[in-house]
Amino acid sequence: MITSTHNSKIQLVRDLLGRSKERRETGAFVAEGVRLVEEALAAGWPFRFVLAGEGLSERGRALVANLQARSVETDIIGNNLMQSVSDTENSQGILAVLDASRLPIPASVSFALILDQIRDPGNLGTLLRTAAAAGVQVVFLPPETAEAFAPKVVRAGMGAHFRIPIHHIAWEEIRTYTQGLKIHLADMEGSISCWQADFCSPLALIVGGEADGASQAARALATSQVSVPMPGKSESLNAAAAGAILMFEVVRQRSRK
Repeated sequence: MITSTHNSKIQLVRDLLGRSKERRETGAFVAEGVRLVEEALAAGWPFRFVLAGEGLSERGRALVANLQARSVETDIIGNNLMQSVSDTENSQGILAVLDASRLPIPASVSFALILDQIRDPGNLGTLLRTAAAAGVQVVFLPPETAEAFAPKVVRAGMGAHFRIPIHHIAWEEIRTYTQGLKIHLADMEGSISCWQADFCSPLALIVGGEADGASQAARALATSQVSVPMPGKSESLNAAAAGAILMFEVVRQRSRK
């Protein structure tokens, strides 16, 4: 049982939760909470180790037993120590340090998502969660977008990281991977309503950031600009809401084929 705040695993968890540089250099990230650890285990994601508090729920204890049965290194720590290392206000009593491996980009893509300058971790995580639910095949994160494996993004993603390829890459690479696709840029001034746009053909959707919208690189890549009709008096939707509408409009149109 780990009791010291100076333990190397405790120190590593704190570093991974607090610093993107540590996540990059170690090639690891933290998934916290029963559901996220369950998702990682179900996906066969590579574990480094797990820390579990003494006061776990019945579901949490069953998860620990399952982890140990699969030879995942699991250490018990005191509840106070778990709370002190947790990135949440009320810890669920379990967290995992995982390899930051990426799922491969599919050889053939007909539904991609490009999240440009999305800097709010909650919005990014929500968009990833929606992308996984809508059947997006790959998500590209160009420069100036928040880090996909930051703690708040992982929590908001609710397991999306284990089900969908997420790649931080440069615009030149994005252009290569999206050759042959229609590139639709979400823009409130877009000339085409998303209800009239053709989302049945192979495509990539670009959703721009909350503050500055899409970058010039994104606009240069786009082949059309689509808008979400808003008959009410709101000036705009946030990125997560707009992205969800567009992704599920793709689902709706393709389900009718």
